[in-house]
Amino acid sequence: MKITGAVLEEIGRERPYAETKPITISQLDLDPPGPGEVLVRMEAAGICHSDLSVVNGNRPRPVPMLLGHEAAGIVEQLGDGVDDIHPGQRVVMAFLPRCGVCKNCLTDGKLPCIPGTEANTAGRLLTGGERLHRDGEKVFHHLGVSGFATHAVVDRRSIVPVGSDIPPAVAAVLGCAVLTGGGAVINAGAPAVGDDVAVVGLGGVGMAALITAISLGRGGVIGVDALPDKLRRATELGATAVYTPQEALDAGVKVPVVVEAAGHPRAFETAVKLTGVGGKTVTVGLPAPGADSTISPLGLTAEARTIQGSYLGSAVPSRDIPTYAQLWRDGKLPVDALISSTIALDDINAAMDALADGRAVRQVILFDGTSA
Repeated sequence: MKITGAVLEEIGRERPYAETKPITISQLDLDPPGPGEVLVRMEAAGICHSDLSVVNGNRPRPVPMLLGHEAAGIVEQLGDGVDDIHPGQRVVMAFLPRCGVCKNCLTDGKLPCIPGTEANTAGRLLTGGERLHRDGEKVFHHLGVSGFATHAVVDRRSIVPVGSDIPPAVAAVLGCAVLTGGGAVINAGAPAVGDDVAVVGLGGVGMAALITAISLGRGGVIGVDALPDKLRRATELGATAVYTPQEALDAGVKVPVVVEAAGHPRAFETAVKLTGVGGKTVTVGLPAPGADSTISPLGLTAEARTIQGSYLGSAVPSRDIPTYAQLWRDGKLPVDALISSTIALDDINAAMDALADGRAVRQVILFDGTSA
């Protein structure tokens, strides 16, 4: 079938992207779903730093690549062997499919799936190969999803059904920002009753971590960011205190659980310094491959502190996404508040500029016929 999608043509072009246009809106051919695969009509797709990291070269991937990994849509066609979902069902994309049988999949979300990671790095589906073509040549998939398009064929293990009452934009954000940020708090940080939580970096993932920590109600929640607008928003969402990084250090903030969601080496250093005795620093940000941080090993030993990496929020998507959806239904998790704007697919290059400048929390593409 013919589809329309946003294809990254070249990695590392100069900014502003609105002028250099590394991403083109292209007409592509999409194969029908094979065994174990599903055809999904996209309704909404969020723009995330993981997309930007491919555009700017921090996360090199093969090109041309149809970007987008945080998305939701409606099932339209099932491949052979898929019998546990049905056409017409709303589904959320999970950008790291889990095979369910490798040794990493047996760690209850702590470690990323081995074949899923290999497929994502190669730009193919977990079921193998590519389903996208343009002018007779293959186009690579982004994280098994390629959600910046009108339709996608994905592995069944890359989607999680949700109720039709979950709005498309909210459903999309559940699949990455909330899954990653929320999981960094619940799965990796695991604050006890009375434990305060600090979040360093209040982009989409960081703000999701913030509202998840608030929803738990186990202690105070502190937001840390260099941008006043994001600190103001964190206060509106219920943060008990907000600081710039230097203000937090000068104030001597020390808490049991600190989540670093900025993806910057200085933010990581700040997060470690804000972690109290016996506390845990959870890092979910993805800095540039060559980035280095400096920390004090003595502080880790003498204060019995822990640093833990958390990819995809240490999540099992099939278990965790329905949990977050229910929290949204119950009015405890204001996912809607993470959506700073809704845009059209044609706005994708300018949206990458806004994300790079820190001017957006979550921009969500709405496809034709989808309401905000």
